[in-house]
Amino acid sequence: MALAETAAPETGGVTAVAHGKGDEVLLSVRDLHVHFHTSRGIVRAVEGVSYEVRPGEVLAIVGESGCGKSVSSLAVMGLLAKPAGRVEKGEIIFDGRDLLKLSGEDMRAIRGRDIAMIFQEPMTSLNPVLTIGLQVMEPLLIHLAMTEAQARARAVELLTLVGITDPDRRLDQYPHQMSGGMRQRIMIAIGLACNPKLIIADEPTTALDVTIQAQILELMKDLSRRLGIAMVIITHNLGIVARYADRVAVMYAARIVETGSADDIFLKPRHPYAVGLMRSVPRLDRPRGARLQTIEGMPPDLRNPPVGCRFAPRCPLKIAVCEAQAPDLLGVGPAHFARCHRSADLAAGLAVFAEEGTAPSAAIDYTGAPILAVEGLKTHFWVSRKTSWFSSELATVKAVDDVSFAIRKGETLGLVGESGCGKTTVGRTVLRLENPTEGAIRFEGQDLAHLSQKELRPVRRRMQVVFQDPFSSLNPRMTVGDIIAEPMLVHGIAATKAEARARVDDYLTRVGLFPYMAERYPHEMSGGQRQRIGIARALAFEPQLIVCDEPVSALDVSIQGQVINLLEDLKRQFDLTFLFIAHDLAVVRHISDRIIVMYLGRIMEVADRDALYAEPLHPYTRALLDAAPVPDPVKERGRKPRALAGEIPSPLNPPKGCVFHTRCPLADDHCRTVVPAARELAGHVVACHKA
Repeated sequence: MALAETAAPETGGVTAVAHGKGDEVLLSVRDLHVHFHTSRGIVRAVEGVSYEVRPGEVLAIVGESGCGKSVSSLAVMGLLAKPAGRVEKGEIIFDGRDLLKLSGEDMRAIRGRDIAMIFQEPMTSLNPVLTIGLQVMEPLLIHLAMTEAQARARAVELLTLVGITDPDRRLDQYPHQMSGGMRQRIMIAIGLACNPKLIIADEPTTALDVTIQAQILELMKDLSRRLGIAMVIITHNLGIVARYADRVAVMYAARIVETGSADDIFLKPRHPYAVGLMRSVPRLDRPRGARLQTIEGMPPDLRNPPVGCRFAPRCPLKIAVCEAQAPDLLGVGPAHFARCHRSADLAAGLAVFAEEGTAPSAAIDYTGAPILAVEGLKTHFWVSRKTSWFSSELATVKAVDDVSFAIRKGETLGLVGESGCGKTTVGRTVLRLENPTEGAIRFEGQDLAHLSQKELRPVRRRMQVVFQDPFSSLNPRMTVGDIIAEPMLVHGIAATKAEARARVDDYLTRVGLFPYMAERYPHEMSGGQRQRIGIARALAFEPQLIVCDEPVSALDVSIQGQVINLLEDLKRQFDLTFLFIAHDLAVVRHISDRIIVMYLGRIMEVADRDALYAEPLHPYTRALLDAAPVPDPVKERGRKPRALAGEIPSPLNPPKGCVFHTRCPLADDHCRTVVPAARELAGHVVACHKA
């Protein structure tokens, strides 16, 4: 394919390389089958997957964990785990060559030069003992045979291109000295180093905040358009897909079940699984009311998949032929294909899922004493900071700096903000997993701030937590039954093991699991099931307050919906109160009664859920809402890119005055010198001079 060099505008002097014509197919995956040969049998991870990508086009591959979307891309890169992972059948034609027939040496020449991959977690993908400069320069030295001086100059250009300030100094830093967003930009710079024709991005923004996510995706979409780079994005964030994808492939149980334009998939889905995915997502652009629609059940075991349609066990529209015969991927419209026996019925308007109402929430008494009152809370950490090669000094990280709020009985208070804003530290300090530096934490009238561990023990029974990663918070050597029964026996909630076992069965049933699962170990459960176990363990204490720290951020879209609905049901059944910490604005809006927005250790705004989203008064709240994509491609095309500029400052050296002034479009000299006091305004509590 011929290359045409063109000067790219707004790239800081970087020469852009446009690849080929937009109507040519750059990558064609044809009937790909990938199997993993394990001691427990053959896992058919990818079966019969086919798709095409053209220069300048963005293809999104979506689906639940384990559906085969990442494995199919690793096969393209030639990075399958060997000897277990094998391509059993198929072709991968890239730029006219079948990658499966190339030698290892030929594949290494293509990988990094013509095809680049951006992995999900940059901290594990970047070498921690090498400087950023060496890692960006490496592909330039290997593939383009540049001198070190040329490679360093090109590395500076690349860092400028991806929006990293002071690039010459950054090249000499190490990965741990960069924020998550900056590390992901470094990965993009490495991917772009040799002007690749294809970039495969595997969950490139899952670990990032909504504002950094918007910055990086706007950058990648812009580069794709201007440089003619084809992109394959693997993600479960449907808002991202709606905003950035040209075409979408929906995968389920190792197969593509529907593919078409973004408009087709979002507005005219013709497979029940695609319909269920679209309905599972809480949305900022619609009134909050009905329960989230969920896809009940689990994907099939790919060691022994069903004979017929693989979605049939979970499908509300299944008929006899669905279980007896696997459907083919057939055309249901121009460039729109679906693997479903009933796609014609869906086109005729057949409803897949019935509308679910929601039980009325219990009235919250805002006049009585709060169950939890936090006043003037400060949580500081002291860390060692190098001042020269031979000396260092203690520096203070003000993780939480003068935070006050109250939660009423039966209320769900949402706590949102970017990574590093202090929201998790607030939750841990409330639970006394961290010790406060100053302030009061009054739970049911008792100040917990200065209680000893012995005095805290009876309080811990009434305050519990559900962690973000259920696997690391569950003891891998204990069965599920023992994990849930232990707190009941320790705190005397159950007098005997038999009574504890009966209660375990009851709690497992209440969180949507089966009693027989009490005999299993955590590693034998899915991510969604493990999160339910964490919730069941918290319930075993019979608590009054539960702190939920990012309880659904690691889960697939459909599983997220199940867990959110479960928490709402349990709140009503057990008269619970929640402090719900998350960075997904749509999830927080769906489950919360009131919301706190934090930034760099301070509260920016507090308001009722609906009032906050209808009329945010703080520029930071507005920026968060603007940066969050909605799963509707038509609405997203009508929105201008509104990524929040800049990086969150270091908590080691926070800005003077308003901590948000370095990124605020409204900031003036007063904002830069005077800390704004929190004041009531139109039902909001807002800390902003310009509110």
